[in-house]
Amino acid sequence: MSPSTVTQQISTQAAAAAAPTPTSTRSSRKAALASWIGSAVEYYDFFIYGTAAALVFSKIFFPSFDPATAAIAAFATFGVAYITRPIGAVVLGHIGDKYGRKKVLTFTLLLMGVSTFLVGLLPTYGQVGIAAPIMLVVLRMLQGVSAAGEQAGANSMTLEHAPAHRRAFFTSFTLSGTQAGLILATLVFLPVSALPEEQMLSWGWRIPFFLSAVVVMVGIWVRRTLPETPAFNDGKSQQSDELPIAVLFREHKAALLRVIFAALISVVSTIFSVFTLSYAVNTMHIPRATMLTVLILANVVALAAIPAFAILSDRIGRKPVFIFGALGSAVLVWPYLWSIHQADIALIFTFGLLLSGVVYSAANGVWPSLYGEMFNTRVRLSGMAIGTQIGFGLGGFAPTISAAIQGAGANGWMPVAVFVSLTAVIAAISAATAKETYRTPMAELGKY
Repeated sequence: MSPSTVTQQISTQAAAAAAPTPTSTRSSRKAALASWIGSAVEYYDFFIYGTAAALVFSKIFFPSFDPATAAIAAFATFGVAYITRPIGAVVLGHIGDKYGRKKVLTFTLLLMGVSTFLVGLLPTYGQVGIAAPIMLVVLRMLQGVSAAGEQAGANSMTLEHAPAHRRAFFTSFTLSGTQAGLILATLVFLPVSALPEEQMLSWGWRIPFFLSAVVVMVGIWVRRTLPETPAFNDGKSQQSDELPIAVLFREHKAALLRVIFAALISVVSTIFSVFTLSYAVNTMHIPRATMLTVLILANVVALAAIPAFAILSDRIGRKPVFIFGALGSAVLVWPYLWSIHQADIALIFTFGLLLSGVVYSAANGVWPSLYGEMFNTRVRLSGMAIGTQIGFGLGGFAPTISAAIQGAGANGWMPVAVFVSLTAVIAAISAATAKETYRTPMAELGKY
């Protein structure tokens, strides 16, 4: 064998060793399925709390307040989870980037399931006084820690398992799972909301929280055999003792800020699923079942719209699809809130499905790939978790802010519409400043 042949073989072997581990179609599909089911389970738990906060908690945990103040307090317990989400993002982001995505995903399911089940066991204010809302807040904060790691972990896992040309489509399963969780949570509350008021407030509201034990077991069973991602395994040898978060803040500050401001798009979601539910039922006296049906149908539409927009972004880019969703939501929130104030059921369904089911789904389906592709494998989970959870924090308190700024009279809904539109426009501007990455190889992501 000639020296040149030997040299060529050595070069070929070295290149093969340096090349990223290929991703199989089977593992890509398995990761997407596990992310879908895990997110559905996680956000079933998360959203039944939001529904209960809108319909029940003001009456059983804050009965000594006047109705408006009680609503603000109940929404605040929903929003308090977003205070602990950045803390969970830092801790779980470090674990996921240092020791693997799979460990984070198993922990988040267990923590969310236990916290949610315990909410169903809580005594009311009438039974133990101020201790009841305090315990409620503590459990909600634990839910926040869990949620901080779940989406970022699932998105990182799916992105790193996905084929290069279909990353948006595969990561969109995380958000489709989130919508499925909201549908399931709302469906469970439909028969509960139909109970007589006394029964719903005494024991009926607890049923959805107890059912979380079942859905969590399903999620853990699906995720138990999911392998670690090829990108993470390939990068193990390059890891140093330096904390991933230190690298993130030193080398990826601009990307982190973009994610924080782009994540303000979440205000649209919490206003639609929490504030407008309370506003319609408690202020405009629209039947609970009607508004819950709007939520269900909008999310059924989103189940189809999210992957469709993700496929589109794999062909034309992340940025135009996300910006369309953000700016479209900024516009459509106006006719939707107006239709609720008019108590026009036909228009509520029309604008509700357009806003949350179709247009918002463009941004919602694309952000897992848009944000994840801003970072390299070494800091991806930390970057996504910390960036989104800070941005989502305003989304979490958006119902509280909206209840506080809501005016009286025919135009009382307008300050809320201005607030939602402003945050959506900021999200669009932030995404517009990002680098387009839909054709960037995995090994090149996070390089600016």
